[in-house]
Formats: sequence, C-alpha cells, structure tokens
Amino acid sequence: MIKILDSKKNNFNSSLDNLLLKRKNKIKFKSNIVINIIRDIKKNGDKALLKYEKKFGKNSIIFSKPKEIQKQIKNLDKKVKKSIDLAYNRIFQFHSKQKVKNIFYKDKLQNKLSYKYMPIDSVGIYVPGGTASYPSTVLMNAIPAVIAGVKRIVMVNPRNRGKQNSGVLYAAKKCGVKEIYLVGGAQAIAALSCGTKKIKKVNKIVGPGNIYVTAAKKEIFGETGIDMIAGPSEITVLGDRYSNSDWIASDLIAQSEHDELSQSIFISKDKSLINKVKKSLFCQLKKLPRRLIASKSLKSNGILIYASSDQKIVETINQIAPEHLELYIRNYNNILNKIVNAGAIFLGKYSTEAVGDYLAGTNHVLPTSGSAKFSSGLSVYDFYKRISYINLSKKGIETLGPSVITLANFEGLEGHAKSVELRIRRK
Repeated sequence: MIKILDSKKNNFNSSLDNLLLKRKNKIKFKSNIVINIIRDIKKNGDKALLKYEKKFGKNSIIFSKPKEIQKQIKNLDKKVKKSIDLAYNRIFQFHSKQKVKNIFYKDKLQNKLSYKYMPIDSVGIYVPGGTASYPSTVLMNAIPAVIAGVKRIVMVNPRNRGKQNSGVLYAAKKCGVKEIYLVGGAQAIAALSCGTKKIKKVNKIVGPGNIYVTAAKKEIFGETGIDMIAGPSEITVLGDRYSNSDWIASDLIAQSEHDELSQSIFISKDKSLINKVKKSLFCQLKKLPRRLIASKSLKSNGILIYASSDQKIVETINQIAPEHLELYIRNYNNILNKIVNAGAIFLGKYSTEAVGDYLAGTNHVLPTSGSAKFSSGLSVYDFYKRISYINLSKKGIETLGPSVITLANFEGLEGHAKSVELRIRRK
C-alpha cells in the first residue's frame, strides 16, 4: 500500500525524512565491480572494453557503420522524425537564450581583472539503450554542448536487442554528433574517461544511466568532469479541491513507471482529493504496460501527504527538494516564490511533467535525491570552463603589496611574502 502521512502529527518531519532516507539507502552503487572495470580498461584498453561488452551487453561490435546509420534513419517513422524535429527546435531555442558574459574590470590602480568563458574541448554523452532508447536524452545533452561551442561531442549508446535505436541515431544526426560507439555500462564511462586506442578520452561526461553507469561516473570524477550523480527519477505534485484526481494519478504513475526506485509524492490540504487520487492510482495501474515497475515504485517509495496549511506545504516541498514539482493548484502564485528547492517547477493544470521530459524546451537532466537544495539542472553553462586573468600595474603591486605581505606572514607563508617584497619599489 502507498504510504500516507499527516502533517499535523508530531513526528511528521522525522517520518518524511526517514522515508526519503530509506529510498536513498536503497540506491547502492556497485563500486567494487566498477573500480575493477575501470582499472582493467585503463590497463588493457580496447581488449578489456570488448570483453565487458560481450559479457554485459552481449555485443561484439563497438563502431557504428555510416551506411547502417543512414539506413536506420531512413526507415524511421516520419511522425517520430517530425516530433524529434519539434523537440530539437524548442530545446535549441530555449537553451540559446542562456548567454554567457565575460567580465572585464579595471580598478583605480589600473589593475586589470578578467573572467572569461571557454567551451570545454570534448564531451562524452551517455545515452541508455539496454532496455529502452531515448532520443530525448541525446537532444537534452547534446544541444547545450553545441550552443556552448564544444568542438568534439562523442555519443556512447549500447545496443537494444542487437540494434541501435533509429530515433537515437536521428537525434544525434540533428545535433551534428558523428562520433558514435556501441558501448554501454561502466565500461563505456571508463573508455571515455581513460581513453583507448580506438576511443579518444573526453574532458567531461554527461547523461543518465543505471547504477553501474552512475557509480563509474562517481569513480572517474576528478580525472574527468561529470554533470552530476543522479539517482532514479522523482516527482512531487501539489493539488487542491479544483484539481482533477485522474490527471494527478496519471502524473504520479508516469514517473513511477521509470524505475522501481522512482519516487512519486502527492500533497494536498484536501483529504477527499487524496482519497480520490489513491483510488485512481489503482484503477489506472491495471491498464499500464509497465504496471509491475510502477506498482513496486509506488508501494516502496510513493507517499500521499495531507498538509494542514500553505506554510506546511512550502516547508514540506523544500524539505523534499524534488527533481520535478507540479503546482497543480488554482493560486500557485501565493506560494511560488517561497519554494526554493526544486529541479524544475511545472505551473498550472496543463503543465504536465511529461512534456518537460520531451519538448517543453527546458532541460530534463535535473538534480535528484534532495540535491536540488544545492544544485541545478543541466544547461549551456555546464559546457563552459571559466578562466580568471590578472594583470597588475606597477602602482597596483606597490599599493596592494604591503597588505599581501602582512597576510602572508600572518599565515606563516614567508615565501609568498618574499615574492611580493621583491617586486615593490625601494625608496
């Protein structure tokens, strides 16, 4: 049964925290296995990569043939192509608004300080493909990189039932991705990070994956950049007496069908609505193709919350810090500015999260497991590095130098002090 919490109960906050923590603890990364895979690929390169592909992916082909790619794209349903085109245009349009601005500053001492944005040289995009394929993942990860000016974009995408997905290939073509490898899992992340003779290493790796992919990204971070340590998807929906219970239930189920560890939470001040949503969940689940996954997700991680006031609603949402938040209430502006922890917020009854997953235009790579308290979703900014430039004048070093010497000596770093002393004009 899906869990129900009452915000009026004295132990509400601790009960909610315990449920959120319990789910986090279930998300265990297979670190030992992954560490061995990374070490092996670092040492034995392509030989090790192919070994793990055969073992885990039942795949002995690493490279995509251009003719095969063209053939698969040609056979793609025209409606799917049209939808990918629409998604591409909307995502590109929104992300192109994310302009960066270099900073140049000259102070009264004629010291010149600059801060410049530089695109990362190379990026690897992981696109899942073991049990399903996601053209949307290609678009969400590649388009911001293209806009930022990344020179080399590499896509790794494991085969699904012996084939690559034609939608994924078409999306990659739309984004200008030409370097594609048929590899997946921790071995794909290791190859991108360490490099092999056939796969040149990249500077940063982005994109979602299973627990092995996530564990691998966690292990290689430091040698290679990553977007985030992301867990299974999640949603929190807020409803009121004007909300449609069937719509709410369908949004909760849409998130639950991703993964057994996905989390769907519903909050309302209306107890009758909570009961209606609960009934609708069970009715809709019966007709869902992925009902076993969604049912397990709702049973293990789903929560229905009765909130006694708007203040408690805001506090609860900020406590959860959901990846996706739907404010399916009539007067959402009354609380909107008080919500500070969320990956993406969907406003009003027509703003279903599913549209955000595909072609609203905003990015669907978002912080999970409460990390929205300190991080944000993927954007163009993630594909830049920033460099500071410092050009001190003669007057600048002579004016600022004495204070630097004082601070350096205070910290016991006499070498620092000496390097400044040597540059100050002797009187």
